[in-house]
Amino acid sequence: MRLEVLDRGHRLATKALFALIRMLTRQPISPVIKLITYRPVFFGGPMKKITHEALRGPSTWSVGDRELMAAFVSQVNACEFCLKTHTAVAARAYGDAAKVAAALSDLRGAPIGEPLRATLDFLGKLIRDQTVCTDDARQVLAAGVSPAQVEDALAVAFAFNTMNRLADAFDFSVPGPKAFEASAKFLLVHGYR
Repeated sequence: MRLEVLDRGHRLATKALFALIRMLTRQPISPVIKLITYRPVFFGGPMKKITHEALRGPSTWSVGDRELMAAFVSQVNACEFCLKTHTAVAARAYGDAAKVAAALSDLRGAPIGEPLRATLDFLGKLIRDQTVCTDDARQVLAAGVSPAQVEDALAVAFAFNTMNRLADAFDFSVPGPKAFEASAKFLLVHGYR
């Protein structure tokens, strides 16, 4: 359901900012930007804060790891827009698109460490089954993941379960590769503020 309000319901100052962004980037305005700027006090501001903290806040997970988690969660949720966005960001963060592609296509054979693999397994089970048990948590911890890292991974999963559902509910248009590359560059420099 594409709501016209996300295309036309912004304040004049926001519309002027969108025009400037389009002129400078020569790219359409991301539907995420349209969503978070439509009602910034109600949703956009709090969600930006949550997402920035989950993906750029203090953590022993690297930015690439957390962006891969975002892409993985989006893949499990079958959210094409977020999957492509965060695949591009993870690839740039790692400097290794093949590593990201491998993790998303064959988690078992991917060239990633066991703690990250176990964490992605854990997040996948949580999303697919909508539950995890004590044994699942023990498996992740046994793979060398700290309790703080589990919390950080769950924060990424929360942010992207929310955004995946909104992206699908609002039928975010999926742009071409140039737009995802531009987004990846921007997000690596500026984060989600």
